Amino acid sequence: METDCTRLGRGTRLLHIGPHKTGTTSIQGALFAARDKLGDHGVHWPAGNTRHPMEAVLAACARPGMMGDAGPSEKQWLRLVDRVRAAGDRTSVISSEFFADASDDAAVGRIVEQLGREAVHILVTLRPLAKIMPSQWQQYVQNGLRMGYEEWLEHMLRKAPYEKPNPSFWHRHRHDRLVERWARAAGPQRVTVVVVDDRDRGGLMRTFESLLGLPAELLQEVPATANRSLTLAETEMLRNLNKEFRGNDLPEELYSKLVRHGAVMHMKNTCSPTAQDVKIGTPQWAVEAAAEIGAEMAQRIGTMGVRVLGDPALLSVHQTSSKELLKVVGHRCLKRLRRR
Repeated sequence: METDCTRLGRGTRLLHIGPHKTGTTSIQGALFAARDKLGDHGVHWPAGNTRHPMEAVLAACARPGMMGDAGPSEKQWLRLVDRVRAAGDRTSVISSEFFADASDDAAVGRIVEQLGREAVHILVTLRPLAKIMPSQWQQYVQNGLRMGYEEWLEHMLRKAPYEKPNPSFWHRHRHDRLVERWARAAGPQRVTVVVVDDRDRGGLMRTFESLLGLPAELLQEVPATANRSLTLAETEMLRNLNKEFRGNDLPEELYSKLVRHGAVMHMKNTCSPTAQDVKIGTPQWAVEAAAEIGAEMAQRIGTMGVRVLGDPALLSVHQTSSKELLKVVGHRCLKRLRRR
């Protein structure tokens, strides 16, 4: 493990590829909020007035848009590349978890070459799988998934080839293979892996500040209610709505407008979860399986020659408070009683 967080060289094009649910939204919000100050420190924000250039990145990765949304355009990506090239000797930073969805070595290689292979530096942020899984499941539900959490875990962890119903999950979150793909394209010396420690709330911000040569405390977390995770009850309500939507053969464009950009956003912006709301709980067998995979991935990443910041052992750890466990157990007991 390395802890040296040396500032990147001038003119570096820092590409933060996520993956999903590893602090990307927090970093994007902080960088976007500070975008007018970045230039004073030799840092360029090429995304302009956009917090997250999702459509441009989806186009770069040859991926479709979200269900019901218009497809991304290659022109959006090429405009972003042009703004990066125009930055001169300033350090550019692009952050998008959707870079992790680049389909294969050819797609990854094309992105690296377009941005300038000799100038690119890849940044990967990682968290334990057991913390990622519930967040990813509810995110998939927000995009139309109808499968319950425990059944989804069975498919992801126990039913080979572990691709249904969401083949993107392991493409993003088999983290050793993700790092390997990008290291092949950019070279391991141009890849930094940051293991996020959830106990240190400001740690990821400070890491970005060090890498970019920014003053301490310049990057601050910006509250984003629109990106909060759904509670178990909210996700179950949405999952049942998805079943009705599919059962009535309604068009995907209507789902995008009325559900994802309508009901879901309204719920996130007007409802604030309390301590009494039950979070999505992962069964112990899945936690243990995720810890095993996490340990294996950490070991493989350690052999790749990339720089690792933080403690790789955290990738095989998941801590659930006894209070949260009691709430989950109590919720399940109430469900059984209601059924009876």
